[in-house]
Amino acid sequence: MEVPILRQGQYLIASIQSALTDADLSHLREALIAQVGRSRCRGVIVDVTALDVMDSFAVRTLRDITHMARLRGAETVIVGIQPDVAFAMVQLGWTLKGVATVLDLEEGLAFLDGRTKERVVESKPKKPSSRG
Repeated sequence: MEVPILRQGQYLIASIQSALTDADLSHLREALIAQVGRSRCRGVIVDVTALDVMDSFAVRTLRDITHMARLRGAETVIVGIQPDVAFAMVQLGWTLKGVATVLDLEEGLAFLDGRTKERVVESKPKKPSSRG
């Protein structure tokens, strides 16, 4: 099942609507990373709200997407992890270390707005001081 990837401004949004096979997850990872480069986006949101189960491959793939997108210049945030999924992940020792997560799409957009503005400020050259 193909996951739709939508562009909203400078962000890409991938909304996973149902459980995916390992092949589907691999395809999503490749498609997202390719589209980050083509669209020159500044952020990626992966919405997992519809998932009531995530296996170790799904967790690892989400972590990989985040790190690969960062290497391509885009921040990533995972939104909508359900309480039961979070509980199971913790019980099994699966972490999303280094991966930003927020409650929903609205918070995801706000998170990326904050992160991309920080990056723009950091990348602006500082003016030399004019001490005399």
